[in-house]
Amino acid sequence: MSLPIINTPQYSLIVPSTDEEITFRPFLVKEEKILLIAQETGDDEASYRAVRNIIENCVTEPIDLDRMPLFDMEYIFLNLRAKSVGEVAQLKVKCPDDNKTMVDIEVDLTQVQVHMEEGHDARIQLTDDIGILMAYPSLGTVGAMQNHKKGQADALFEMICNCLYQVWQGEEVHDAMDYSLKDKMTFVDSLNHQQFEKIQNFFETMPTLRHEIEITNPKTKKKSTVTLEGMNSFF
Repeated sequence: MSLPIINTPQYSLIVPSTDEEITFRPFLVKEEKILLIAQETGDDEASYRAVRNIIENCVTEPIDLDRMPLFDMEYIFLNLRAKSVGEVAQLKVKCPDDNKTMVDIEVDLTQVQVHMEEGHDARIQLTDDIGILMAYPSLGTVGAMQNHKKGQADALFEMICNCLYQVWQGEEVHDAMDYSLKDKMTFVDSLNHQQFEKIQNFFETMPTLRHEIEITNPKTKKKSTVTLEGMNSFF
């Protein structure tokens, strides 16, 4: 006679970028082991692999994590963590008024949402007749960069090229995936300062996990608002 298998509950959420509903189960001991092993290595690549494995194991529907925007993936993982470990996370943050005092806070993970910056647009008009459509960084994009030892500038330019989705000139549309990295690098290198700033603004304003919380410095008694951004801020 085999040992009993404990049934796990099912939950659902709406993926921020697509408004599609997906269902998932909490992660189990076998998935916690994946996380612990990744944490022990202290390696970013191992952490990405762990997050990928856990989401693939726990989400019912098939999803393409190599193409899914990072903020979608982070939102899914945050909700997985909330339903698996607990909806309240115990964190330490630094008081901004003296930039050194640490205070303990509690964050309700169910209240953390993906912040969409007003005016943000993936379509960027570079000249009167030339424009680009950008894709958001994904696990595949970042994972590929982790595999190469590059300087910060080289990594930034490669990230931009990998996030190029389409380039249009008048009525003619070019799918970036049909072109080599070298071709895309040549295109980016041809931009002037103002055009490149528009692309930088796309990355600076793209959606991200964000939550604001008010804290009081126990030493100075001054109240401040701390903004938590990105998945790493909540663990």
